[in-house]
Amino acid sequence: MGAYILRRLLLMIPVAVLVSIIVFVLVHLSPGDPVLLYAGDERDPVALQQLRHEYGLDQPLPVQYVSWLGHAVQGDLGRSLRTRQPVLEAVVERVPATLELGLAALLISVSLALLVGTLSAVRRNSPLDLLATGFTVAGVSLPNFFLGLVLILVFSLGIRLFPPGGYAPLFGEPVDNLRHLVLPAITLATASLAVNMRQVRSSLLDTFTQDYIRTARAKGLTSSIVILRHALKNALIPVVTIIGLQVGAIIEGAIVTEQVYSWPGIGKLAVDSIGGRDYPVVQTIVLLSALSYMCTTLVVDVLYAWLDPRISYGGQRS
Repeated sequence: MGAYILRRLLLMIPVAVLVSIIVFVLVHLSPGDPVLLYAGDERDPVALQQLRHEYGLDQPLPVQYVSWLGHAVQGDLGRSLRTRQPVLEAVVERVPATLELGLAALLISVSLALLVGTLSAVRRNSPLDLLATGFTVAGVSLPNFFLGLVLILVFSLGIRLFPPGGYAPLFGEPVDNLRHLVLPAITLATASLAVNMRQVRSSLLDTFTQDYIRTARAKGLTSSIVILRHALKNALIPVVTIIGLQVGAIIEGAIVTEQVYSWPGIGKLAVDSIGGRDYPVVQTIVLLSALSYMCTTLVVDVLYAWLDPRISYGGQRS
């Protein structure tokens, strides 16, 4: 297992380099000139050229990329073109807010999916199962921005239960932080909750038909023991895959939600940076997102071996 993990970690390096090249080229070829954007009323060609030289934008793209990569491997991801703040510092400042929102949404999604999905599988075709199926269709159909606006209209402007947006520090104002967190977390969790719920139900229904489940029931084990000890653990293997991808997609999923609720996380920083042609910040955020995907897929593969002892990464195949 250790050799497998090390091999996967080493394979992340060329993937990260390839991602960085693609992103670097795409953001620099996108329409718009950041120098003109940040120069304000200054339109003197000499002054504009000096700004381009200061930002390093007067060099050929390959030279710019090699320079950026050389600094990046040393931990220097450049400075924001908009604020002149070090990119690493700007991203690190936003990470806690995005992690808080993403983990809250993941907790809502996974816990409710396991509970409702299991009950739907056990009580197949019951009113609860039909209601859960309807929620699944609605959950994957409603885009985040629309659901977020509806929740704001109902719970913020209508009954005034939660604030319509903004952020409060978790450790400084925990109660206010929770009030600001509820609506964004529900918005971000809805789509993944619908997918996870459906997957838990389908996996359990398939597991219930297996011979070892019938054997366990024939031994006189109670339904709860059969479900929790035998069925659920095996049914979680495909669910873990989906949840792992959702963890890796926290940054992408939070982009729209953070923009709707003015949540000061990485997603909102990405939107602001794309609109401002802030190349170093966009490159860093996309690279961070790619790394999060690679790390979560590695964790998922390790969890496979724990959930199913037949799976081995030590060179022996089952």
